[in-house]
Amino acid sequence: MGATDGTVAKAKDLGLHVLVLQHPQRLAEAPCELADVVRAVDYTDLAALETAARELWDTTGFSAVVSLTEPGLEGAGLLNDLFGLGGTGLEAARRFRDKLAMRRRLVAAGAGAVGAAAAPLAKRRDIDEFAEQYGYPFVVKPRNGTGSYGVFQVTGPESADTAWETVGALNGHPMARTSMPFSVSGFMMEEYVDGPQFSAESFSFHGRHVLVGITETQLAADSFAAFSHVMPTRLDDAAQAGVRDAMSGFLDAMGLRDGPAHTEFRLSERGPVVIESHNRYGGGAINQLVQGAYGIDLETYALGWPFGLVPEISLPPQAHGAAAVRFLVSGPGQVESITGVADARSQPGVLAAQMWVKTGDMVRSVENSWDRLGLVAAAAATSDMAVRRADEVLQDTIRIQVRGEDGVLRPARIALPGPLVTAAS
Repeated sequence: MGATDGTVAKAKDLGLHVLVLQHPQRLAEAPCELADVVRAVDYTDLAALETAARELWDTTGFSAVVSLTEPGLEGAGLLNDLFGLGGTGLEAARRFRDKLAMRRRLVAAGAGAVGAAAAPLAKRRDIDEFAEQYGYPFVVKPRNGTGSYGVFQVTGPESADTAWETVGALNGHPMARTSMPFSVSGFMMEEYVDGPQFSAESFSFHGRHVLVGITETQLAADSFAAFSHVMPTRLDDAAQAGVRDAMSGFLDAMGLRDGPAHTEFRLSERGPVVIESHNRYGGGAINQLVQGAYGIDLETYALGWPFGLVPEISLPPQAHGAAAVRFLVSGPGQVESITGVADARSQPGVLAAQMWVKTGDMVRSVENSWDRLGLVAAAAATSDMAVRRADEVLQDTIRIQVRGEDGVLRPARIALPGPLVTAAS
């Protein structure tokens, strides 16, 4: 569900018969011509999805449902339940998608220690009551968001009214400037967690959770957008063991038994605290980092594991190198030209070069991850060398020219992250 052309190619390489349910908004961008069957359906509309799936079940049949795109995860869970296919069901998928439901599940499962305190935000006085209990700053975010969309801090009483106005402006509306075909549905408040940010990239085999690798993430100094990913982590063994144990307990509580997960942590004074998680692999070319550092393709694993076509990973793998992702950003304006992307992909050490804008697009200063213009992922012997290699390619090979609001033509620039210890949850 929601496949890319590359995903279909990997499934075909595994020898699989592939049926694709593609969102109408994505069909032109990813027609999935290698698939055996393609149907256009809004898979975020679960009633329409069930109708389309039953037609395929009756005519062609299928034995597994996989989605690796955020809007398709709940639909995949529904179909797993309807047709008795195993895999992650709708209830568990919704726990991952709904960040407040995730927090409540952790408390109910006795795993609240790895989560931050949270509460729903439904009326203006909720902000004041949360501040009285947990103090300032705290974080406001959509319950179903992704890519840091709509996430912001409430820093003190003076910002409470503005926070409530922002919630009113975003709630119930489509996520602007993103490729995600769904709307913001409810907001929540979350305890502020201080500490550096990491993500645990994992794959679960019949309920056994294997930590494939830990990604170091640095955010923008003035927003929640990720500006740098590096793998493997430079945490010491004790800290890595703490992340591994927290991740395993968290995924147990969430009810995940099979497939990939991307779980974001802050390392606080009280230990690892889960910020959010997804029952898919991470975006921002994190799967390419896993391949570059560990030689494991989580996408191929997600496609092949339901059929026993990939070997079970018995122990956390050892890194054979390092990999990093760096991003391009810009101030507000209009994209006039993009060059060098194909050349970048052929450069030594480059794992991926992706641009998310095209000529003529309007862009803005970064407020969330969807405002980044593109990325390069690179592999090297060490983490520092991988960062330098990605920066070199972005600096020397790829050029995006943006005509600013003042009429001046400027090149996009490499995103400079804030300090590793960030000040937001």
